[in-house]
Amino acid sequence: MNRISAVVITLNEEHSLSGALDSVAWCDEIVVLDSGSVDGTVEIARSYPNCRVLHQPFLGYGPQKRKAVEAASNDWILSLDADEVLDELLQQSLRAWRESGSPGEAGYYLLRRLCFMGRHFRHGRESRDRVLRLFDRRRGNFNEANIHERVELDGPTGVLSGRLLHYSYRDLDEYFEKFNRYTSVMARQMRQRGRRSSIPSLVLRQPVSFLNYYLVRGNWMNGFPGFVWSLLAATYRTVKYLKLYELQTTAYDSKQDPPVA
Repeated sequence: MNRISAVVITLNEEHSLSGALDSVAWCDEIVVLDSGSVDGTVEIARSYPNCRVLHQPFLGYGPQKRKAVEAASNDWILSLDADEVLDELLQQSLRAWRESGSPGEAGYYLLRRLCFMGRHFRHGRESRDRVLRLFDRRRGNFNEANIHERVELDGPTGVLSGRLLHYSYRDLDEYFEKFNRYTSVMARQMRQRGRRSSIPSLVLRQPVSFLNYYLVRGNWMNGFPGFVWSLLAATYRTVKYLKLYELQTTAYDSKQDPPVA
């Protein structure tokens, strides 16, 4: 049997945490690494009998998730965000894999489906995003990226059936609450990597990005929420590069990155 530790990092996630933990309650262990919640997050996590709650000031997404992985008791790690839920088919797939014995793969991709404005996206890239979330920590771990972190593994990977449902934002207020912090951090990271932005590219980026998200990716088939998501995603990319342009032309890049949690 492959014993699994589910790991979740949290900060003020009382609105969504129960759904995430309910879907992994069957795991051999749950590790919740909290970075200072002041709502009911910790109490919710402690209500699960197989859950250990640990505390760590936020280090950035990659380093924080590495800390959670290191704290687990088992080598097979199932990493879950607090706003994600394993659907029934994915839970069945994982349970069957858990009972199957030791595999040759170093990790497994899960198919993630965006849930936004009350709609499960069933079309386009947002309905079948692949994320590497089940892995053997002896063969890899999350990288050190402060944002948009990912698992890096040494070895072959597979794909499990089912969907990881991503309830990305409760509402537009939460989206824009994080929008400014994320775009600032991404602009600074691009600046550090030597990326450049120009006025012509900024003028074209919004309409081109919108057409890509809405038409090319097929979000037009996801109804009005698909339109809103495409508009917001295009705006995110535009503002990110606008902030990069600002860093190129001002002294603002001496500022420290704001927290993104």
